[in-house]
Amino acid sequence: MAYWLMKSEPDSWSFDQQKKTGRKGAEWDGVRNFQARSNMKAMRRGDLAFFYHTGEEKAVVGIVKVIAEAHQDSTDPTGQWQCVDVAAVEGLPRPVTLAEVKAHAKLKDMKLARNPRLSVQPVTLQEWAIICKLGGLAKPPET
Repeated sequence: MAYWLMKSEPDSWSFDQQKKTGRKGAEWDGVRNFQARSNMKAMRRGDLAFFYHTGEEKAVVGIVKVIAEAHQDSTDPTGQWQCVDVAAVEGLPRPVTLAEVKAHAKLKDMKLARNPRLSVQPVTLQEWAIICKLGGLAKPPET
């Protein structure tokens, strides 16, 4: 299993909206960045990802699970872009901000700290565990 971070503007698609889709989940559509697309192509069913709110909030707020691997993005008429489907797993009891990530010594090399604009990015197991702990999860979720 791999770990990821997926970013969304909460005014466009929030974690609360994601939770409302239930187990059927929703497409993570609209991504128009080649590196982010490559990351989604690498995702496998069962992988877990942090749900990150961009904009003013700039914080990890929840966890989603990949329920369908890369397929044609239904919002792309050109056929060039792909997406995955994700379903909400759980919210973090306490959001973990970008400022906290950048200030944490063991997270200084995390992609989020170095390239906060990339909308879909990998997360190491150590980074996963640290952010889950910072977010108030006693035990990180498993697939």
